Amino acid sequence: MSEIILSIIAGLVLFLYAVSSLSGIIKVVVGDKANQLLLRFTDNSFKSVLVGTIVTAILDSSSAVIIITIVLVNAQIISFRNAMGIVLGANIGTTISSQVIAMDVGKYSPVLLLIGFVLLFISKSDKVSNTGKVILYFGVLFFGLFTMENAVEPLKNNPTFYDWIKKTDEPFFGSFVGAFVTLIIQSSSATVGMAIIMAKKGLLTVSGGLAIMIGAELGTCSDTLIATIKGSRAALKTGVFHLVFNLMSIILGLLLFTPFVDFVIKISQDAPIERIVANGHMLFNILGVLIFVWTIPAFEKLLNKLLPEKNLIVS
Repeated sequence: MSEIILSIIAGLVLFLYAVSSLSGIIKVVVGDKANQLLLRFTDNSFKSVLVGTIVTAILDSSSAVIIITIVLVNAQIISFRNAMGIVLGANIGTTISSQVIAMDVGKYSPVLLLIGFVLLFISKSDKVSNTGKVILYFGVLFFGLFTMENAVEPLKNNPTFYDWIKKTDEPFFGSFVGAFVTLIIQSSSATVGMAIIMAKKGLLTVSGGLAIMIGAELGTCSDTLIATIKGSRAALKTGVFHLVFNLMSIILGLLLFTPFVDFVIKISQDAPIERIVANGHMLFNILGVLIFVWTIPAFEKLLNKLLPEKNLIVS
């Protein structure tokens, strides 16, 4: 059992290291372009949602995009209303990674590792070097997933673990597990990725995987709230909006959990279970945005009232 745990930890560390490194190097490569995209095409809420989706898909981190947005709001470069649209879009963009994880890409990780290493070894320019790093980190990410996938295989024969993991079929318990794990490792992508892997190995049902996914949406709010500390009221309101949006989406998802699971299964048709969980992640976030994007003006008015600017005098 200790070998299984150590292998899972090793795979998780590789995954988290790759996600962090990828986000950093991609910011270097396209950072200015990403910032320009955030600034140029956010003059209304719907454009902001689209930009948030695209930039998050590029950077592979909703937290990074939301934190960048908070920084821009704090500097009064982006308005609070348009920042809310970016936050909604970031929730859609982050689902792209779950679709990639659901593919059987782990076995190809050595190819990416080799290509990335060769490019780094022969590089004589920053452009080639950065390209090599991106490919190498993707290889590390996929190898981390591959390591975790192989590590969890024996757990199917462990009665204690199997009995415990079956409890995730209960949506509230499964959501608690997803939120707790994400709070600890600070990566909803990693939590959803582990759920997809365990579903693929027969350790999680569709219900269990989707319950964990829903909980992960709450756990990912912690780092964005931390980013608002000592910021302006507009920055604080952006972080609060992210939390409130996720909370309301989660509550709605739990209340309608059974029909949502049935809908995901029906839409996915004969897809393998790992693809069904990934589809559920995407559908949950898209539906949440479609429901709440129309309420942005109301949210703006409410949060402006609850958290007025410090220099305003409220009678």
